[in-house]
Amino acid sequence: MFVRQKMTSDLFTISPDQTIPDAQEIMTENNIKRLPVLKNGKLVGVVSKEDILRASPSKATTFSVGEINYLLAKTKVSRIMTKDPITISSNALLEEAAILMRDHGVSFLPVVDDNDLVGIITESGIFDAFIELLGFREKGTRLTIEAVDAPGIMSKLTSIISNFGANISNVAVYQGTAGKSAVVIGIDTLDTADIEKAIEEEGFKILYKLQNK
Repeated sequence: MFVRQKMTSDLFTISPDQTIPDAQEIMTENNIKRLPVLKNGKLVGVVSKEDILRASPSKATTFSVGEINYLLAKTKVSRIMTKDPITISSNALLEEAAILMRDHGVSFLPVVDDNDLVGIITESGIFDAFIELLGFREKGTRLTIEAVDAPGIMSKLTSIISNFGANISNVAVYQGTAGKSAVVIGIDTLDTADIEKAIEEEGFKILYKLQNK
């Protein structure tokens, strides 16, 4: 799955010359946590609620409310934004986006194509894709099967299932230890008793069964 399939393209942005209250207003009105910062149509940074909190005086300050509001109103977004943010292309795989987020400790990435901001991809988008790819919400049965890491194992499992006329909707493999892995297979039926029996008769162990009705 590609970034473009899960990115948000309906964007709210801000200029580096706007102020902290401007950013707060946009975030509050649109229920968002971060804003790409554009100058002359080009991405120059990102500003988040966390950036604003770090820039705001602490509760222990001796400033009055009026003084605090005055200081914030004079502080431009360019002073608190993260400059030169890590970006990704809309044609990149979601796995690439997830790795970048994980490695750099960020919760979203601006999506840039040919130097133009075209969207943002967030952790929520990654989570949605994960759920979709593994078919967690689809009607049917998900069997988690313990299998040895050996050639032909997947072919054997899929052959068993196909013999019962069932359709495999999702497959995932979680590498384990001692030469064994957990194979998760989504099947488009709730009637899997005979399939389970056939799988176990072939020497496999069913670790878990989840059904969505």
